[in-house]
Amino acid sequence: MPRIPYYDLGNASPEVAEVMKDRRPLNIYRMIVHGEKVAVGFLGLGRSIMTATELDATLKELVILRVAALCGSTYEVTQHRKLAAKAAIAAEKIEAVLADPGKPLRAGPFNATEQAVLRFADVVVRDVKAPDPVFRAVAAVLPSRQIVELLMTIGFYMLASRISENLEVDLEAES
Repeated sequence: MPRIPYYDLGNASPEVAEVMKDRRPLNIYRMIVHGEKVAVGFLGLGRSIMTATELDATLKELVILRVAALCGSTYEVTQHRKLAAKAAIAAEKIEAVLADPGKPLRAGPFNATEQAVLRFADVVVRDVKAPDPVFRAVAAVLPSRQIVELLMTIGFYMLASRISENLEVDLEAES
């Protein structure tokens, strides 16, 4: 049961109604829109991360899953496990990125780029700043724009995880 009630979208301000008009009324959105203008910015950033980045879609979903696992967010893991499967990401990779977030990621099924990016995500979530060798490994496989997009993705999903966990957002009923 959530810690605060879900926002009644029928009472939304014009600005919130506009940002929600083409979104499914997911529980996470119904919590976030309590923030009104801040929510509009948050949802805009989330949409940009999902639709307007150059970062490879597979890398992005693997990073989102890893961040959600590291943050202990059942809601984000559940939602993005579905999105990763729909994106045809190998089940072996999905399960490996979610396995034992308390330990360093094992190389397993990941290619060199995925390993560098996921190692970077682990360090950024845990320690904030990546040490030079970890940063150089990412800079060797991603251009500057994608490094910034990667950092924004990591930060955004850390925030989404903290919102969903602290407000105890319910998982949607399967339809």
